[in-house]
Amino acid sequence: MSDHTPSPFQDLLHAQRVWDTELPAFAPETAPPAPLPLFHTWFAEAVAAGQPEPHAMALATADAEGLPDVRTLLLHGADERGFHFASHATSAKGRQLAARPHAALGFYWPAQGRQVRVRGPVVRCTPAESHADLHARSTGALAAALTGAQSEVVGSVAALHRAADAAWERAQAEPDTEAPTWTRYVVEPAEVEFFQGDARRRHIRLRYRRTPDGTGGAWTRELLWP
Repeated sequence: MSDHTPSPFQDLLHAQRVWDTELPAFAPETAPPAPLPLFHTWFAEAVAAGQPEPHAMALATADAEGLPDVRTLLLHGADERGFHFASHATSAKGRQLAARPHAALGFYWPAQGRQVRVRGPVVRCTPAESHADLHARSTGALAAALTGAQSEVVGSVAALHRAADAAWERAQAEPDTEAPTWTRYVVEPAEVEFFQGDARRRHIRLRYRRTPDGTGGAWTRELLWP
């Protein structure tokens, strides 16, 4: 088949529409001086617009060779400290963050044609915070944490099911049990970019960069070409 011959996949790909809905306007000059209030507003508006799983985000890290790695997980909080998530310290992402404690986050809310990108150093929360994070979630989340061995090779689906079933039973019988490797992390934002899509491709990109003035609270705002 010629490289220029359309394939069923290419036909399907090209048939997809982008933002086949009315998109909100965004006036960057009205944005707050810091990114957190705008993130909270956009998140609430994504929820109100019916965006499925608006707390889902991509987490990008770098491995031992400096090569990028990315996966989707859930946001656990966004406050003055930064953007919170959790995982096992022994997982691939946990090992990568131990060696290279920097990360990038990506949120995509197509219901409103919006993206938010975050970059910055990553710090580990205290064991008490990590314990509280895990036990504020569902029995299923605790069971998954108790299964352990995240990112390691598993011999079969049957072995996976046996371990998962045993973890569920333990999580139900011991709801306050410890998962020692479960760790809450915080991305301390050095940059936060807000992207508002436009049907005519006049996209608005507003980037906040933390000002290195020693206060930790000052931000510079910049409008970027799309």
